[in-house]
Amino acid sequence: PVEFRLVKIHMSFHIWRLAQQVKVRQRVIATAITYFRRVYTRKSMTEYDPRLVAPACLYLASKVEESTVQARLLVFYIKKMCGSDDKYRFEIKDILEMEMKLLEALDYYLVVYHPYRPLLQLLQDAGITDLTQFAW
Repeated sequence: PVEFRLVKIHMSFHIWRLAQQVKVRQRVIATAITYFRRVYTRKSMTEYDPRLVAPACLYLASKVEESTVQARLLVFYIKKMCGSDDKYRFEIKDILEMEMKLLEALDYYLVVYHPYRPLLQLLQDAGITDLTQFAW
């Protein structure tokens, strides 16, 4: 459905904006978005609230990619970004509980293969390193 696709796009952008606030690497963002998409191949959006799954995916990805972000920092920036919108009001324990549910939903499979390294090699081999930022 179109609505489902729009929610995925919106929440991917939400993950990206939140990641900019907590200053994590691109790889962490890409891993978080991949987890977000994987979760909803097995679970429905009515079962797991995307507004909570998104920051929990970022939290889990930051651990997996060894750039750990504290859950309280995520909660702080969500409140700062979303203001008085109660639909985005989560506490630290909510993110930590969702992290456990995510691990189960992902069947504990946390490996994500990113194209960044092969892409850089391809651009170097082709002699077009000026396109690196654009390709990224």
